Amino acid sequence: MLALSVLFLLPFVWMLVTSFKTENEVFVYPIQWIPKHWNAVANYKEVWFGRYPFYLYYWNSLKISVATTLVSCTVSSLAAYGFSKVRFKAGKWLFFIVLATYMVPGQAILVPQFILYRNIGLFDSHIGLIILGSFSVLGTFMLRQFFMGVSNEFIESAKIDGAGHFRAFWSVALPLVRPGVATYAILRFIWTWNDYQNPLIFLRTDRLYTIPLAMQKFTSMSGEFYSLIMAAAVSAIVPLLIVFIIGQKNVIEGIALGGVKG
Repeated sequence: MLALSVLFLLPFVWMLVTSFKTENEVFVYPIQWIPKHWNAVANYKEVWFGRYPFYLYYWNSLKISVATTLVSCTVSSLAAYGFSKVRFKAGKWLFFIVLATYMVPGQAILVPQFILYRNIGLFDSHIGLIILGSFSVLGTFMLRQFFMGVSNEFIESAKIDGAGHFRAFWSVALPLVRPGVATYAILRFIWTWNDYQNPLIFLRTDRLYTIPLAMQKFTSMSGEFYSLIMAAAVSAIVPLLIVFIIGQKNVIEGIALGGVKG
C-alpha cells in the first residue's frame, strides 16, 4: 500500500515541484525534484494577480460551491427524511419516480434548461448555477439510506412529546445522521467545485467564471508556459485537499454508519 501510495502521489509531487521552477527547467531530464532556481513567487503572482486573476475566480467558485452545498444538503436531507419517515399515500411510487429521473442524462435536458434560464433571467448568473445544483437525486437517495438506519422509535417518542415532523427531523433524526450529511456535503462541494459543464453553458461573462473555466482559458493562453499551468493547477486543487482533510473523519464515520441498519 505504501509503494502504491508513493506511485499515486508522484504526479502530484511533480506538479507541485514544477510550479516552483523556471520554464527552462521544467522538462530537464532526469527530473529535478529539487529546483536549482526557485521561481515560485513569480509564478504564483502571475497566476493570482496577472492577466487572469485567480483570486476572482476563486471567490466565484467558493461562493457557488458553498451556497450550493448548503442548499443541496438542506433540500436532500428534508426529502430523504420525508421518504424514509413520513408515511403518505404513493410515497414509494413518488420515490421511484424521483429515482427514475436519475436515469436521464444531464446532457439531455441542457437545451430546455438553457431556454428556461434565459427566459426567466437566470442565465449568466451565479444564482442560476446554485439553483441547478440545489437538488440531487443521488443525495436524496444516499441520505434516505442513512435516515432509514434511524429507529422509528426515536421519531415516535418525539411525537409523543408533542413534536411535529420538522421538530423530529431537526432535533432527533438529523443529529443521528450527521456523519452521512457531512459525507454528502463534502462530495457535493467537490462536485460543484470541479463542475465544468454547467458554468460553460450558463455563464458568458469573464468575471463570473469559476475555476474550471478559468483553468481552461488560462491553459489555452499560456500553453507554452508549463510552470504557470502547474501553479494554476496546484492553486485549483488546494481547497479540495483542505475540505477532504478537515472532513475525512466524517467520511469514515459516514461509511461506517451506512453499513449499520436498525
